[in-house]
Amino acid sequence: MGDYILSCCSTADLSEEHFLKRDIHYTCFHYELDGVQYLDDLGKSMSFKEFYNAMVNGADTKTSQINADEYISYFEPFLAEGKDLIHLTLSSGISGTINSANIARDTLLEKYPDRKLYIVDSLAASSGYGLLVDRLADLRDDGMSIDELYEWAEANKLRLNHWFFSTDLTFYIKGGRVSKPAGYVANVLNICPLLNVDYQGRLIPRSKIRGKNKVIQAIAKCMMDKAEDGLNYSGKCYISQSACFEDARAVANIIEENFPKLNGRVEINDIGTTIGSHTGPGTVALFFWGDERVD
Repeated sequence: MGDYILSCCSTADLSEEHFLKRDIHYTCFHYELDGVQYLDDLGKSMSFKEFYNAMVNGADTKTSQINADEYISYFEPFLAEGKDLIHLTLSSGISGTINSANIARDTLLEKYPDRKLYIVDSLAASSGYGLLVDRLADLRDDGMSIDELYEWAEANKLRLNHWFFSTDLTFYIKGGRVSKPAGYVANVLNICPLLNVDYQGRLIPRSKIRGKNKVIQAIAKCMMDKAEDGLNYSGKCYISQSACFEDARAVANIIEENFPKLNGRVEINDIGTTIGSHTGPGTVALFFWGDERVD
């Protein structure tokens, strides 16, 4: 195992058990629920069920990224112990937190010039971000140096595919990401938008599909078309979901039936409180290694 720290943010949407098992360190975003601030701490301060129920019942949510001072406080103890560190941030296409991480890096390397502190823009989100970090943990455990790991992450991060859909546009409308007229029409016609994360790490609508069953089939088809080695894909597959486990399980069932060489069963995680503040309940996201994102 490499003698350095592998780190990310809570927005990688993996469980604390997963982080501990893989020796992945993390620091937390923040969110507000009806004006009260909480840490996005993997459901410890507030369960995901309680959080999404509060949104359904009309609670207002607001999120805030990790600032430079918080990154300094988080990074410095590792450097002071003589450890080097590689930290992956939430996609710059979604959040500006990488700017704060870079400020913290530059500040700390003046104080610890003999240490290495790499910051990687994951261009990923939720458990896709988590799948990337998990792969880096594999490579670290196989003996890859921190310099090699940084180079691998930069060279391969766009091969991480993200596809997701939502069956409830209420909070997309509330947050201004979908207009009220478009959202009204979509809800009346039972349209479920299918989106992905593009090569710049932005959320991009790709198609409008009518009906939950059809969008479940469509998102699974994306993996069949784009996965590394096609139906012989032998990597891991993660799904994250916001208070709609049965929909996520339906997608996972299709994946497990069609990819016999999959590395274990599909891992289903909760969409955490930072990203969930924007999606609300009803979102399912699918993550796998495949074609490089070029648009």
